[in-house]
Amino acid sequence: MPATCVVGLQWGDEAKGKIVDILSDSHQFVVRFNGGANAGHTVVWGDRKFALSLLPTGVLKPHVTSVIGNGVVVFPPRFLEEVGKLRAGGVPVGGNLVVSDHAHVILPYHMEEERLAEAESEGKIGTTGRGIGPCYQDKVGRRYAIRVGELLHPNHLRERLKQIVPIKNRLLKAIGDSAKSFDADQLADEYLGYAEQIKPHVTDTTRLLHDALAADKSILFEAAQGSLLDVDHGTYPYVTSSSSLPSGIWGGSGVPSRCVTRIIGVIKAYTSRVGRGPCPTELTDDLGERIRTVGREFGTVTGRPRRVGWLDALTVKYTAALAGVDEVTVMLLDVLSGIPELKICVAYELDGQRIEHFPSDAYQLERCKPIYETLPGWTEDLTKCRKATDLPAAARRYVDRVGALVGKPVSVVSVGPDRDQTIHLK
Repeated sequence: MPATCVVGLQWGDEAKGKIVDILSDSHQFVVRFNGGANAGHTVVWGDRKFALSLLPTGVLKPHVTSVIGNGVVVFPPRFLEEVGKLRAGGVPVGGNLVVSDHAHVILPYHMEEERLAEAESEGKIGTTGRGIGPCYQDKVGRRYAIRVGELLHPNHLRERLKQIVPIKNRLLKAIGDSAKSFDADQLADEYLGYAEQIKPHVTDTTRLLHDALAADKSILFEAAQGSLLDVDHGTYPYVTSSSSLPSGIWGGSGVPSRCVTRIIGVIKAYTSRVGRGPCPTELTDDLGERIRTVGREFGTVTGRPRRVGWLDALTVKYTAALAGVDEVTVMLLDVLSGIPELKICVAYELDGQRIEHFPSDAYQLERCKPIYETLPGWTEDLTKCRKATDLPAAARRYVDRVGALVGKPVSVVSVGPDRDQTIHLK
């Protein structure tokens, strides 16, 4: 059975969760393969909404096995907190949620390292402060990393922490005088307590997914963050610490890329970005505030206000090519209703020259000035539109122009947060 991937083509927060939720009805596995508890998304179960950041969107579907793959970094308290909230809300969570024994574990010293680094004016990159970057650093460095499976072996875990914690304490003190100090035995006691609760969910997820493929089961991959935050191809260094493109599937889950035959790129009808880093089309005026307010552009978990701006077609064309998308979905089109003129960035001016490609290096991008194409807006409320013919002519022209600029067909348009506020164009 071919596998599908849903990937954001901007700086995250593209409303991927809605598309994953719809597609999960026709899939038996939903898999996260990158990131950590920095991928906030809102999921709906009945009349209740849950804000999750670590668990896959598919966890609300009893028929779906939700998989946290080996490429994810896991903070056990957050895992248990999100599971607890779902169970308290009546959502059955049991064997339908599994976490890889090879996923790496975030410990308190990772968060302390990030706090100290972000406190330095020269070192700020706008992280979420959840220890995700330092955990990935340890994973790549190999010497000081701990994986989920190791939590299930008490003597081994204690010995590892006795080796690691003194080194971490010295490192933290070197970064900042206000550094906290950690005790290896206390950390071992704390994390062994988490391990008892997590143990029923821990398994070899690579083997599980290979067995699923052999049994012709359908798999949906859910990319966290957005393509412009990819550690290799995003606006470095203002990126995440993992591969947020479909290229991360192979390493982050163990499933070969040849098994993925459909890739859906998700974009907003405008641009948003959280944290630091260049955003050429950013609107810092009243119009930007209007879009932020109408679009509810605040972090699902952190509550941080997002920066917003006009749609940047160069960024989306760039990431659509990187991700190898087959189709594009345009989300939050309804937010643009009532704006007399809409703009789409179709080129940049860089050092006095027009360029029509996306320079992913932040030091170049921050010097780029957007060159816009202007389209007429519409006044109609789109939230009740259910088919393409319901859309005002100007809204349909806007969608068609986006597809033409990206070079991929637009398959879905979203005009509100609810499932039925979705228009299927093909």
